[in-house]
Amino acid sequence: MKKYENFCAALANMEEIYHYQEPYDNVVLTGLVGLYEICFEQAWKVMKEILTQHGYEQSATGSPKTILKTAYKAGMIKDETLWIRALQARNNVVHSYNREIALEIVKQVKADFYDMFCVLKKELERSWL
Repeated sequence: MKKYENFCAALANMEEIYHYQEPYDNVVLTGLVGLYEICFEQAWKVMKEILTQHGYEQSATGSPKTILKTAYKAGMIKDETLWIRALQARNNVVHSYNREIALEIVKQVKADFYDMFCVLKKELERSWL
């Protein structure tokens, strides 16, 4: 499944985030935020594809928030609040020219979001693929 492979590749790339510590130069900071954005995009898209394959009609809308809520109801993800926070961080990527916003995104990725993606990967492998 191509979308799953894309998600796994994006997650593997995002692991690079742990190789960098503050202070970040602008190029590194921008790259780290970009790695997060790509991984989030691949995560919700693979959720959408798998939910659709499993007959969840709500997943047909294409809205990331709808996909996250459907994935939670289906048991694909366990922490809806965390995923909604991740969606909000993804939406803030457009403001990552603001160093404070970019730093906050990287901080959240290191604290919560990377592990959240890893849990999703394990759940998909265990129960959905």
